[in-house]
Amino acid sequence: MRIGVPKEVKVHEYRVGLVPGSVRELTLHGHEVVVETNAGAAIGFPDEAYIAAGARIAPDAATIFAEAELIVKVKEPQPHEWARLKPGQVLFTYLHLAPDPAQTKGLMASGCTAIAYETVTDPQGGLPLLAPMSEVAGRMAVQVGARCLEKEAGGAGILLSGVPGVPSGRVAIIGGGMVGSNAARIAAGMRAHVTVLDSNPRVLHALDVEFNGMVDTLFATRDAVEGTVLEADLVIGAVLVPGAAAPRLVSRQTVARMRPGSVMVDVAIDQGGCFETSRPTTHAEPTYVVDGVVHYCVTNMPGAVARTSAVALNNATLPFTLQIADKGWQRAAADNPHLAAGVNVHAGAVTHPAVAGALGLPVASLPG
Repeated sequence: MRIGVPKEVKVHEYRVGLVPGSVRELTLHGHEVVVETNAGAAIGFPDEAYIAAGARIAPDAATIFAEAELIVKVKEPQPHEWARLKPGQVLFTYLHLAPDPAQTKGLMASGCTAIAYETVTDPQGGLPLLAPMSEVAGRMAVQVGARCLEKEAGGAGILLSGVPGVPSGRVAIIGGGMVGSNAARIAAGMRAHVTVLDSNPRVLHALDVEFNGMVDTLFATRDAVEGTVLEADLVIGAVLVPGAAAPRLVSRQTVARMRPGSVMVDVAIDQGGCFETSRPTTHAEPTYVVDGVVHYCVTNMPGAVARTSAVALNNATLPFTLQIADKGWQRAAADNPHLAAGVNVHAGAVTHPAVAGALGLPVASLPG
């Protein structure tokens, strides 16, 4: 199979769909890999590294989209990329379609088969291709939140760790899954006072065991969320409903009652955000202020640590990329129901129930 890797085009997005090590594995399986020039150069993967791994370098993205049977990306395609997709072509990348009807319609119109990293599952019910970026985003959330709390960045001038004689900052983490648990590890390691809220008692129990009671856990009722948010210096939104839009758990009225200089980091922004005051931002302009509260809502947070993120993502996606390339997507999906769960759009129709439900569209079955 001919596999194409275009350069990412979103603002300050330097990750790449395939790193040279992944290219080598694919070429050893007999596949042809075509990489757009300088696709990985910004994170230390020059064209020469791809050539050494067996890839061919293409001069532009148009060549990639014209030639490839399988296109491997990182972020969702942009409007000019929708126009280049065609029937029979397979796109494998993050899509986050639930809050994005325009992209969904663009992919449907292209006739391609679009497989989303974020809805591929595993036997334990997890999301293995979302997990590495969730780990990165969870750990980053505390890092960027701590930075935003600095006075120069618009925050209240609070050091999360505190110092002798001065209390540590208070961190509220809404959601105790992959993002939330990783955020809790970093925040606790910084000696902040950490509270994690979740609606799953088993998740709360696991966190209590892991942290040996050093992190507070609360069942996520509306009262508990509101009360904890109002006391917090840093609030991290870490909720996820696979394939669906994120629930809005913090109201505009609650934000208005928070202390000036508090910080909110919405990691759920890729799925629409879990704060009512959230709107997408970029690494170029990452923050804005509502009612004196600093909001960080960057839609591709792991892109800030692009080399770490690209390698971690490839470690997770490569086995599925190999399955698609070795068997073709239909046989691969038939053999692996967890990969089949990643198919969001096929031949002009939405095939993932949660995406269809979020957008009010009919759901189609995969060909049989």
